[in-house]
Amino acid sequence: MIFIILAIFIVALDQASKFLVVKYLMNQPPIVIIKDHFELRYVENYGAAFGILQEKRIFFIIITAIVILLIVFYFYNKFDILSNFTKFAMSMFLAGAIGNFIDRLRLGYVVDFIRVNLIKSYDFPVFNVADMFIVIGTVLIVFIVLFDKYEVKRY
Repeated sequence: MIFIILAIFIVALDQASKFLVVKYLMNQPPIVIIKDHFELRYVENYGAAFGILQEKRIFFIIITAIVILLIVFYFYNKFDILSNFTKFAMSMFLAGAIGNFIDRLRLGYVVDFIRVNLIKSYDFPVFNVADMFIVIGTVLIVFIVLFDKYEVKRY
């Protein structure tokens, strides 16, 4: 139950942050937090991560729906035997996917707003809360797979 609550909290946080960004940053100049390094800026992303595959909305809706359904199906069938670490990682990934999926269905694009620029010669893509949890969840899932940490619970 805690993992469902975690996923719902992440989706709510993502959607609330996007609501505020649309309300206060759309058609406004960026809010600079740390000059040349960190700002909040409204961006409509019609592609995937890092803006790749622009204008492929139907493709992303279908792929994301399949991924969400597969994760939910896997959770439903394996929940009792998965480690809490695996449930935690999958919940974060799932919530991030759902957050961006809602945008694609509702708006036709994903609202991005966090701009980080640590290296002057590289313009890092603008991202959002859902993207952060997709990346964190993915990194944890890779760790789980590489180090075999998804084992059945020991009783």
